[in-house]
Amino acid sequence: MRRWLMAILALLLVAAAAFFLLAPGMIERGTNKIDGKPLLAVSDHARALHKTLTIVDLHSDSLLWSRNFLDRGTRGHMDLPRLEDGNVALQILSSTTKSPKGQNYDANSGDTDNITMLAIAQLQPVRTWNSLLERSLWHAEKLHRAAAASAGKLIAVATPAELDALLAARQVKTPPPVGAMMSVEGLHNLEGNIDNLDKLYAAGIRMAGITHFFDNEFAGSMHGLKKGGLTPLGREVVRRMEAKGMIVDVAHCSHACVADILKMARRPVVSSHGGVQATCKVNRNLTDDEIRGVAATGGVVGIGYWDAAVCDTSPASVARAMKHVRDLVGIPYVALGSDYDGATTVRFDTSKLVQVTEALIEAGFTDDEIRAAMGGNAIRVLRAGLVPLTPPAP
Repeated sequence: MRRWLMAILALLLVAAAAFFLLAPGMIERGTNKIDGKPLLAVSDHARALHKTLTIVDLHSDSLLWSRNFLDRGTRGHMDLPRLEDGNVALQILSSTTKSPKGQNYDANSGDTDNITMLAIAQLQPVRTWNSLLERSLWHAEKLHRAAAASAGKLIAVATPAELDALLAARQVKTPPPVGAMMSVEGLHNLEGNIDNLDKLYAAGIRMAGITHFFDNEFAGSMHGLKKGGLTPLGREVVRRMEAKGMIVDVAHCSHACVADILKMARRPVVSSHGGVQATCKVNRNLTDDEIRGVAATGGVVGIGYWDAAVCDTSPASVARAMKHVRDLVGIPYVALGSDYDGATTVRFDTSKLVQVTEALIEAGFTDDEIRAAMGGNAIRVLRAGLVPLTPPAP
């Protein structure tokens, strides 16, 4: 009997080891895909122009996964080597902390969570297993550890001065360093305590979406059950974010939530990743009135690369959505928001961002318009939004 028990225990240990070793990679390979469809033929003009761009991507979920961000990956969409290949100057890396089972774009409750099992399977610190706040703090820690181990190739950015230092370093260093800034996807990670915003800020987080795929105590989600506007607590958190120098992101907010934020905004507001209803009529994409509202704050609309953002994965579809924003409100309000590594299927990873440059050329954008859309506009918004508000004189 004892021999049988030892054999069963050994089998269980082998099964557990195989799970922790193989499951995270298998999950990501089935989640973050490249569809393999044809790419654009890239012109000499596009290649030459792309090398001169200051590129900013407003949203990626790469820190969610158990890969070494400094190594070139064999799965997913983004890591430091691929960012270097794509000539990305600054990447916004989001902390995703909760995802409902059966997640869909229409209606989700916040009663379940897929990411708890992922955190356990990836052998994240135990403190992250039952705390959404600790998951965000762990993601921030992962970024800062990677930056410290990168020999200056990856630079964490949290202030306008650090942003300017990054851009200056990119002019003189070879290869140019890549900057990374932290955001969060849904303030449910505050765990109901608005004072936890201070902990996120101290960890270097400088952008936040109010909701993700379900309603929370701050606002309704476009994918929630009630889809309401900002709650009184939500209004307070927006005020605190603006005062601290944290950028408010309306991605995933319900239409009522977006309207409420735009009415009260004193700083530039962003839609970090998504699309526009005019070219892809999916509920999470912005209406023309919402695009006008974001532009009125001085913010930007980040266009994603996956099918539900642009109703295709082709670079031409990305350019079509960007062109609509340009034609509606002007080129200063156009930006990139890939949603790489965010449970998305795309045509190209970040190493092939020249595909977007080529698509914009083919869509009739001028070189100066491309410089603005690929990163210049986002730099402007970050410089403005990261400065804490000066309290009014008594």
